[in-house]
Formats: sequence, structure tokens, C-alpha cells
Amino acid sequence: MGVYRRVVRPVLFRADPEWIHDRSIRLAGWAGFAARAMAPCFATDDDRLKVTVGDLRFSSPLGLAAGFDKSARAVPFLAALGFSHVEVGSVSARPSAGNPRPRLFRLPAQQGIIVNYGLPNDGADQVATRLAKSTAPVGVNVVNTNYGPDAPEASDDEILDDYVHTVTRLQDLAGYLCLNLSCPNTRDGRGFFQDQGRLRALLDRLADLGVRKPLFLKVAANADFDPLLATATEFGFVTGFAVNLAPGKPQGVRSGHPGAVSGKPAEPAADKAIRDLYRRIDPARHTIIGSGGVFTAADAYRKLRLGATLVQLLTSLVYEGPGIARSITRGLPDLLARDGFQRVSEVVGVDA
Repeated sequence: MGVYRRVVRPVLFRADPEWIHDRSIRLAGWAGFAARAMAPCFATDDDRLKVTVGDLRFSSPLGLAAGFDKSARAVPFLAALGFSHVEVGSVSARPSAGNPRPRLFRLPAQQGIIVNYGLPNDGADQVATRLAKSTAPVGVNVVNTNYGPDAPEASDDEILDDYVHTVTRLQDLAGYLCLNLSCPNTRDGRGFFQDQGRLRALLDRLADLGVRKPLFLKVAANADFDPLLATATEFGFVTGFAVNLAPGKPQGVRSGHPGAVSGKPAEPAADKAIRDLYRRIDPARHTIIGSGGVFTAADAYRKLRLGATLVQLLTSLVYEGPGIARSITRGLPDLLARDGFQRVSEVVGVDA
């Protein structure tokens, strides 16, 4: 990681961030053949870190968040970097070009990124073809197709059908599903599901479909959790919740670029959301996936103590390089031992 920070990152940061991201995914996709040989170099095999969510078994709580591999182009390579799971997407029923460029901006002084992608992805059919060839543990983040700011406004039925199509197409290829209910960078994604009637209508359709995999609801860090939980608890197949970026700029971030902010600036709101959610859920029934500003083992550990069972990162992979997952998973056992815990599951929610 030191070599990456001192030598590699300065070179990469001279180029356009989206250009670098796209080339990184292409390279990782090509290098997938080496994943089996790479995995032992990055993996941490420690029983203290193993996590169970329903029928799913994870080697550690740490995964790669959606947004890095939007269309499942590089899952084997990314999983071999030491992540217990890779969440791909967001994936929509049909391909989407996303928002106009430029739409990705770095905040090096604050270890953050401004994201205004607008959910570009290759669509559910192409993603299904790729996932059919993968054996890595994968979550699929599902969203409505973004046809662009000039497209006619979609009806409620069209948006709900979009989600159902993608779930139908991909659930048998996924370890779990995550419904993105709060994308801050598209017109339909910002507030559509604030109407709990729409959320109930979507979950009713999925109940009729028959959801066969664990399913999470991804909501904004600043969401009103009480009505969300009132609706979600009516449906037994809802496994838990994930925390998304809040729209707008966090305090202290001054930039004229549009988009939501990830990385360290998103950490305070994310931590508050995890704690507030955990205080409201029944931990025996629902699980939280926490993210936002995870750069170190201490960052991940704090989110576990606040109530997250699984923790994800993305921005720190950009800033710290491919050794970040190994660094965090090898640091967690020391934190457990320091505080007298035998297993990571004992930590969840102790500070909430």
C-alpha cells in the first residue's frame, strides 16, 4: 500500500478519474485468469472474522461496495483482493449510458470522491451472462433504468416493472440482492420511494414473484427510517438494510461539481445512520450493511460496533490501492482481542 500511495497513485491521479476507473476495470477483467493464484496472497482465513447472514456464509465482514464494478466485468479479480463479497451494479433492466460527462471528481485533500455517474451499466441481460461464468460471492445492486434527463418521465408501473425484471433475471445468479431505493444522481432515484405506497407496491410484486435470495433495501443516510421499517417489516423476505450516500455535499465540502460525495466526508452521516437504524431494527431479523469512509481496520470496526454486520468500501480502494482489504481484515482480529471479543459477531451493535 505504501508503494501504491507514493508511486502509483500520483501517476494515476494525473489522469481523468473516469478514464482511469474504466481502464482499471478493463485490466481487472482481463486479469481474472490469475484470480485463483492471487487469492492466497490477499485472503485472511480467520474463524473470528466469519459472518453468517441467513444462509450466506462470509469469510469476513468486509466487501466491495456497488459502484466500482457496475456491470460485473471484473468480479473474479476483485474478489481475489481479499473481499468476502463483491457487490456489482447498480444494474438496471436495460442498458444505461448514465449522466453526461464529466461525472466523477476527486477530492484528494479530503479523501473523497464526487459521484454523478447516473447509474451507467450494461443492463441485466449482459450482467447475467457474466455472472453465469463467475463463482465468486456476489451481491447484485438493482436500480431503475436511467434513460437520461431528457427522456419522458416514467410511470410508477414502468419503474416497478424495471426492478422486477432485473430481480427475475439475476436473482438465481446472485448471493444476495440489494434494491437501490435512493440514487441521488438520477431524477427518478432521488425521491421516488419516499412514498411508502410505492415501496409497498414493489415489495408486493416481488412477493408475488417469489424472492429466493436474501434481499436488502439500500436507503439514503438521511432517510426517515421509521416509515421505511414499518413497510419493510411486513415482508419476511427483506433481510436488512444498506446505507447509501446522502444527496448534496457534506459539511466542509465546497465544490461546484454536481453529485454526491463518498469517502471520508460521507463518514459522519453514514455512522449516524447505521446507529439510528440499528436502534430501530430487530437484530434477530434484520441485518445492516454499513459503508462510508472505511479506510482502516478501525473504521470498519467502528461501523460493526455501531450496528453493521457487513461493512463495504469503495473510495479507499482508489486512495489506498489493491491491498486495502487485506490490511483491514488482518487488523480486525487485533481490535477484537484488545476489547476481549472472541468473534466479530459479538461486536455488532455494542455502541448503539
